[in-house]
Amino acid sequence: MASWNSVPLHVSYEVLGWFAFACWSISFYPQVILNFRRKSVVGLNFDFVVLNLTKHTAYLIYNASLYFSSAIQKQYKDKYGQKEMIPVAANDVAFSAHAVLLTAISLFQIAIYERGGQRISKIALGILLVAWSIAAVCFFVSLHNHHWLWLLSIFSGIQVCMTIIKYIPQAVMNFRRKSTEGWSIGNILLDLSGGIANYLQMVMQSVDQGSWVNFYGNIGKLLLSLVSVFFDILFICQHYLLYPSKRRRSETNIEHDNVKPSDRQSSENV
Repeated sequence: MASWNSVPLHVSYEVLGWFAFACWSISFYPQVILNFRRKSVVGLNFDFVVLNLTKHTAYLIYNASLYFSSAIQKQYKDKYGQKEMIPVAANDVAFSAHAVLLTAISLFQIAIYERGGQRISKIALGILLVAWSIAAVCFFVSLHNHHWLWLLSIFSGIQVCMTIIKYIPQAVMNFRRKSTEGWSIGNILLDLSGGIANYLQMVMQSVDQGSWVNFYGNIGKLLLSLVSVFFDILFICQHYLLYPSKRRRSETNIEHDNVKPSDRQSSENV
C-alpha cells in the first residue's frame, strides 16, 4: 500500500474529508426537518429526490467496493500504478451510506405528507429505467470477465449523470414559481461547504504524492464536487438575489397566519 510522505498533509486530508462528510451529511437534515414541520412536501421536486436516491446508491456501490475489495484495489493499481493510493477514503463510504438512508427518508415523507398536485415525472422514471438497465447489463458482462473496476466506472458515470440531472428539475421549478419556498437553503449552504472541502481533500493527496492520478482515477468524486458547487451557487443566487421578495412575503404571510386572532385584533385597535 502507498503511504503518506507528509504528516501535515495527511492530517489535512483526514480533517477535510471528515469536514466534507459532516457538511454533506448534515445538509440532508434541513429539508427533512422542513418537511416534518410543514407536514408537506410542496415545493420539493420529487424528480430531484428519486434521481438523488439513484445517484447516492451508485456512489455507495462505487465507494464501498473500491474501499473494501482487495481484488478491485489490485485492478486499480494494475491500471494506474502500484504506488498509487486508493482514491476512496472512509469518509466517502460513510457519507454514501448516510446519504442513501436520508434520501430514502425524504422519499418516505413524499409518500405520507401533503403533496399538492406534484408527482414524479415520466421523464425521471424513464431516466431511472435507463440507468439501472445499463447497470444490470454491465454487471452481467463483468460477471463473465471479472472486469470489476470497469463496472465501478459505470456506476461512477451513473452517479455523475444523476448529479448533473437531479438539480435541473428543482432549479426549473424555482424559476417557474419565482420562489424557493419549500426548498431548504440550509441544505445548499452545507452542500457547498462539503463540495469545496471534498475538492481540497483530493488536492492534499495529489500534492503529497506528487501525482494527479487520483483526480482522473476517481473522476466521479471530482465531478461530484464541481457540479455540486456550480448548482449550489445557482440555488444561492435564486434564493438571495432572484426571488428574495417572494421568499420574504411568504415568510411574512406565515408569521401573520400564526398570530392569534385576539392579538391581531388588539394590534388593529391600537
